[in-house]
Amino acid sequence: MSTAGLASALQHFFTKRLLDQLGASPHTVASYRDTFRLLLRFLSERFKREPSHIGLEELDAPVLGEFLEHLEARRSNSIRTRNTRLSALRSFFRFVSMSEPALALNCQRVLAMPSKRWGRGPVEFLDEAETDALIAATDLRTWAGRRDKAILVTGVQTGLRNSEITSLRWEDVDLGTGAHVRCTGKGRKMRSTPLRRDVSAVLKGWRSEQGDKMDEFVFPSSRGGRMSADALQRLVVNYAARAARTCPSLTTKKVTPHTLRHTAAMSLLRHGVDLSVIALWLGHESVETTQIYLHADMELKEKALARTKASAARPRRFRPPDPLLAFLESL
Repeated sequence: MSTAGLASALQHFFTKRLLDQLGASPHTVASYRDTFRLLLRFLSERFKREPSHIGLEELDAPVLGEFLEHLEARRSNSIRTRNTRLSALRSFFRFVSMSEPALALNCQRVLAMPSKRWGRGPVEFLDEAETDALIAATDLRTWAGRRDKAILVTGVQTGLRNSEITSLRWEDVDLGTGAHVRCTGKGRKMRSTPLRRDVSAVLKGWRSEQGDKMDEFVFPSSRGGRMSADALQRLVVNYAARAARTCPSLTTKKVTPHTLRHTAAMSLLRHGVDLSVIALWLGHESVETTQIYLHADMELKEKALARTKASAARPRRFRPPDPLLAFLESL
């Protein structure tokens, strides 16, 4: 196998497999692109060669295992993100196994790599004071600071995903009567999300600074193109660190773009919005997905507890269990 095999295989995978045969959504293509961009940088550092000079046969299961460990250890990716990257690799190697029979055994070993189990922790969200501190950390004297404030207020109010924020164009934003933003989420579901007046005012000011180029990104990078997912991640993390100086409770929280999404959902829930409406707002496939916010809100649980009555049953006297039963219970 020639060293050009990796480059040609990747090009055919994205153009013929994902776009032509599967008709993958832009979000899927972007996610897979980010995976292989990270992989190629890792391989270039590991093999001390340019990505175009790395052979397809060099991507075996041990090397890809090192890449996944690199994502967790050095890039601090969550297990869910690690598993998402692994899914992209599996999809690519299923394609390779059909187009390159000589690499079938190597592909089988990669496809056999298991996803990592993970436990769902509590939903991380910001309260009102933390949200205000995060937004106040932006520097409105700079272009980047004004852009970043618009990003934060939009994310906290709309609950858009990372990819939905970075792909948002001015043609998707209506700031007139009934202001709202439109986006295509997971599963190619189109949805419109209304904007509060204060958020609409921030976006109007930002658009007047950007001009009326409707086909351009609402939140461009410093070079004018689409902001990367990693850049948005770093942006939110950096502002959370700044805001923690005035709001110490932020030091105990891991704030990411998805935290802004959770914050939007929790705000709706605390204002009495029905779960089915929140599911539509966030673009969830099922209301069951939205129920995680019920478990996260301790205030709602405390209110429910206050409505219950104490049991009238008298407590019984404690009796130690039979030693044999106690032994079996301890197993």
